[in-house]
Amino acid sequence: MRIGLYPGTFDPVTLGHTDIIQRAMALVDRLVIGVAVNRDKGPLFSLEERVAMLRAECAAITDKTGGEIVVHPFENLLIDCARDVGATVIIRGLRAVADFEYEFQMVGMNRALDSSIETVFLMADARRQAIASKLVKEIARLGGDVSKFVPPAVEQALQAKFQ
Repeated sequence: MRIGLYPGTFDPVTLGHTDIIQRAMALVDRLVIGVAVNRDKGPLFSLEERVAMLRAECAAITDKTGGEIVVHPFENLLIDCARDVGATVIIRGLRAVADFEYEFQMVGMNRALDSSIETVFLMADARRQAIASKLVKEIARLGGDVSKFVPPAVEQALQAKFQ
């Protein structure tokens, strides 16, 4: 069984994330969505809220694709999380060249820690390349329309946070 790990903070999950999840499903038998605790980023949504949002969005995806998606919170090293879930591939989404520079360094470090786990990059769909969770939160905080960037349930959760 091919198991892939798609890690991130998903604060909140965006249409860019769901695009990568849907396309990653074609590459693996089981996709584990690793939800990083990442206290340094000071997330808007709690870990429990982020996990719940992802589970809801992934249920809709598995209804379409029939694949298996598991949402798995983690607070350890990414490579250790990959080992914990049995992943042989880490899936990363790229939006722009700036993403690649950071991701390139991460791949090198992860390969040094465990060369048996590969990293695969998926480019975000052209319509989704500008979407960043940080920007979505800022738009929502200032009362802007985020419906083009996040699923409806996430839009409602953002509105609730900022009211």
